[in-house]
Amino acid sequence: MPPASRPKRVTLCGRWLGKRLRELREGNGFTLEYVAEFMQRTNGTISRFETGHYPIRRPDVLALLDLYGVNDEGERRGLLKLSESVWQTGWWDGFAGDVTDAFVDFVWLEEQAVEHRLFDNTVLPGLLQTEPYARAVMLADDPSATKGQIDRWIELRMKRQSLLDRTDPPRITSVLDEAVLRRQVGASRVMAAQLRHLLAAAERPCVELRVLPFSAGAHASPMGSFNVFGMEEPYPEVAYVETLKGALYIEPPDTAPILKRYDWLRKISLDGEASAEFISALIKE
Repeated sequence: MPPASRPKRVTLCGRWLGKRLRELREGNGFTLEYVAEFMQRTNGTISRFETGHYPIRRPDVLALLDLYGVNDEGERRGLLKLSESVWQTGWWDGFAGDVTDAFVDFVWLEEQAVEHRLFDNTVLPGLLQTEPYARAVMLADDPSATKGQIDRWIELRMKRQSLLDRTDPPRITSVLDEAVLRRQVGASRVMAAQLRHLLAAAERPCVELRVLPFSAGAHASPMGSFNVFGMEEPYPEVAYVETLKGALYIEPPDTAPILKRYDWLRKISLDGEASAEFISALIKE
C-alpha cells in the first residue's frame, strides 16, 4: 500500500490491537529490543505498533502471535480481524475532514455495534433525529459554523441513520429524559414532526424507546448523557461520553458501573407502550 493511502490517524481499532500486542509482549517478559531484533525492525516501529500510530500488517501480526505463543485459534482470528479493520476504510472516512477523529471513531462504533444502549437528557440521539431538528441543534451548538459545514454534518447524520434499514440492524434501546422531549428545538412544527418521527422509530423491531419522566425524581445519571456499545468479538464493549474537552471512550472493566446505571435508568423509566402514549400526549399539547 502506498504511503499516501495509509491511515493518518490513530484509530480506536488500532489502539485496541496495539494494547493487546503490548500486553502479550509484557506477559512473556520480552523487551522492545528483543522483539525488534526478532522482527528485524527498530524499537520505535514496535512501539508504534503498540500505540496504534503505525498500522501493523497481517504477516507481522502472525509473526508476533507465534513469538508470543498465542495458540488459541479464537484469539488469533480476533487479533487478525482487528489488524484487517485497521487498514480498511468505510464511508465515514469520507467525512474525516469535517469532524473530529474521535467522532469518526464514534460512527465506526455505531456501524460495528450489535447493541446500542443510549441515555440522553439534552438532545435526542442522532440516529433518531429528523433533518430540521438536527439542523437546529447544530446551529445552537456552533453559531459560527458556515452553511456548508452544517450541510456536511447533516449529510453525515442522515447517512448514519441508514444502519436502521439494514437487514441485520443493531438493537437500540433509547432512554430519554422527559426534558429532552419538552425542550422545543426549532419551530413548533419542527418539534411536532420530530416527536412523530420518534413514534414511527419506536415501531421498528430493533428500537426500544423509553421515557424517563420527571415523576421518577432524582436518578442515576445527573452527570448527563452516555452511550454503551455492545460489540462482537474481538472488539470490547465500549461506553462513550461527550465532554467539553472532548470525547471519552471507556472500556471494560470500567464499563461495569456505567452499565449498572443504565440498567437502573431503564428500570425506572416508562415501558414502551406508556412511553408512546406519553409522546403522543406531548404532540397534542
